[in-house]
Amino acid sequence: MTDAPTSSYLPWMTEGHEYFMSVLKRTGDEQLEGPSALPGWTGRHLLSHVGHNARALVRLAHWAATGEPTAMYPNPSARAEEIEAGALWPAARLRDFVEDEQVRLSVALDRLTRARWQAQVVTAQGRTVPATTIPWLRSRELWIHACDLPSGGDFAEFPHDFTDALIADALTRRRTAQSVEVGVRATDRETDAFPRGDLIVEGPSADLARWLTGRGTSPHLRTTTGAPLPQLPPWL
Repeated sequence: MTDAPTSSYLPWMTEGHEYFMSVLKRTGDEQLEGPSALPGWTGRHLLSHVGHNARALVRLAHWAATGEPTAMYPNPSARAEEIEAGALWPAARLRDFVEDEQVRLSVALDRLTRARWQAQVVTAQGRTVPATTIPWLRSRELWIHACDLPSGGDFAEFPHDFTDALIADALTRRRTAQSVEVGVRATDRETDAFPRGDLIVEGPSADLARWLTGRGTSPHLRTTTGAPLPQLPPWL
């Protein structure tokens, strides 16, 4: 690498991988055979997804580095096919796979020059973003899916600034899919950073992040109108 990286998301990615692996370490192989927190997925499905996600983001890093368009997945069904194939691997192979693919991604990003960090790439959802966004995409996967592992991480253990960024991102994504605009107010933060909406939900920031990403509600959350709290499907 010939220049310093310019993505502010790199520390969150590094910390997220460490957190994910710490939760995985306390997850036994027999637990990985059973269900994860995501409907229809075992723990092995989850590890396959996390490893293949890193591999897909390496393709975006290659695109950024070379200017050669390289999609995250070659076709619409490839993501699901990769996950299902990997879910058949032994647990030991999957553990190594997650670790090895994260190293490959870190190396690929470390090779980007300052200019190439600004190169435009296209995500699997069709969004055009600068390469600086790649570590953010990975950070979300690592921190959130740590909480989907059978032994379960905890949103309350996330860095506060990452949680705030996750809430803002989730609100943006939900607004494109919901008929009612949702806004939130974190009761443990002195901030007005989160957009307002037709329905305001109040509560601790960790519980807001958990709810907005479709990982369940909390008795600490409430709507300011007294309306029932909507159930949101998993995001990511």
